[in-house]
Amino acid sequence: MTIGEICNREVIVIQQDETVQEAAKLMRQFHVGAVIVIDKPNGRAIPIGIVTDRDLIVEVMATELDETVITVGDIMAPDIFTIKENTETHEAIELMRRKTIRRLPVVDDAGELIGILTLDDALQWLSESMLDLAKLVKYEQKKEIRHRP
Repeated sequence: MTIGEICNREVIVIQQDETVQEAAKLMRQFHVGAVIVIDKPNGRAIPIGIVTDRDLIVEVMATELDETVITVGDIMAPDIFTIKENTETHEAIELMRRKTIRRLPVVDDAGELIGILTLDDALQWLSESMLDLAKLVKYEQKKEIRHRP
C-alpha cells in the first residue's frame, strides 16, 4: 500500500509571511497540531516548512514574543522532510522513525503538496492491519476445527 492511499488529503497550510497568531487560529479552527508552510510558485503549493503547536508554545509564548508581529517564517522548521505519494507505507513509517518526526507532508512528482501522513494516521493504519491479521488467525483456527473435528 502506498502513502497516497492512506494519507490525509486535507492539509492545513499557511504562507510564511502570515503571523503565528493566524497559524494558531488555523490549528484551533481545524483541530490540528501543525500547519504546513507553503510557497506558491506558479500557483503550486510547495511545502517549505512546518509549524507545530509546540513551536508556538516554546518559541513564542514562553519567550513572550508578540504573536501578532512574529511570522510563521520566523519560527518554522525549514528542514522539512517530504515523501512522494507512490512511496510504500512501510518506507514512510521508517523515515518518520529515523528522522523522529510525527508529521510527513506528501507530495506528487512535481513536489506539490497533496496530503500529509501523521503519526496518528500511521498508528491507525497499523492497528487496522494488525486487527486484520488477528482475525485471519481466528478464522483459520475455526476453519481447522470445522474441517478436521
